[in-house]
Amino acid sequence: MLIALIARDKPGALHTRTDNREKHLDYIRETGVVSQAGPLLDEGGEMCGSLVILEVEDMAAAEGWAENDPYAKAGLFESVELIPWKKVI
Repeated sequence: MLIALIARDKPGALHTRTDNREKHLDYIRETGVVSQAGPLLDEGGEMCGSLVILEVEDMAAAEGWAENDPYAKAGLFESVELIPWKKVI
C-alpha cells in the first residue's frame, strides 16, 4: 500500500529541521519503506515541510512510521496528513 505523508512545518522551525535532518535521513534509510521523499519549499525556496511516499502494509504501519520520524519527535510539524495514494506515472 502506498501512503503519501504530507507534513507542514511549524512557522519559524527551519532550525529544528536542519538540526534533525541527518537523523531523519538515517531513519529513512534504516526503515526501508520510503519510495520517494523530499522537502516542500516556500516561496523563497526554503524548506517548510515534507512529502514522503511510504510503501507499507497498512495505514497503521504508516502511522507508526510517521510517529517515529525524528522530525516528528523533535516537534517540527504543525500538521501531518497520511493519505492513501495510487501511483499512475
